[in-house]
Amino acid sequence: MGIKSFMGRRAKDVSKKEYNAPILVEDYMSKKLITFQPDQSVLEVMESFAKNRISGGPVLDDNGFLVGIISEADCMKEISESRYFNQPILDKSVERFMTKEVETIPHDMSIFDAAGVFHKNKRRRLPVMKDGLLVGQISRKDIVIAALKLSSHNYQ
Repeated sequence: MGIKSFMGRRAKDVSKKEYNAPILVEDYMSKKLITFQPDQSVLEVMESFAKNRISGGPVLDDNGFLVGIISEADCMKEISESRYFNQPILDKSVERFMTKEVETIPHDMSIFDAAGVFHKNKRRRLPVMKDGLLVGQISRKDIVIAALKLSSHNYQ
């Protein structure tokens, strides 16, 4: 006797789930960004962090291309070195302390895939790119908010 496959009526009716809510990074990313320049002073950046209640931001060159990202953690290095060398926090440039190897994500990535990227790399924020240009930034908090919004929608 051969093995017959059986597909019940219920199995035929089950189709791929469709989401009723937006699920792309571009739907939840911040579009109005505070950006920095490589030649800007770290002191200026720290003042901007405090004033705007942010913990980091993209660094753009004169042509508007992403060349790095600066964060509070990067600034901690400057603060630490100032103590080590017994010097005040000087106007050292962002370029010296920024992260130059920046992982980015595409604007059309799903928030589920973006959550996986965040889990893997331990970053707090990621620049969002479209056609090689910076179009926004998404944070872990943005992904959590997106997941909460999605959980409140019914799936078909």
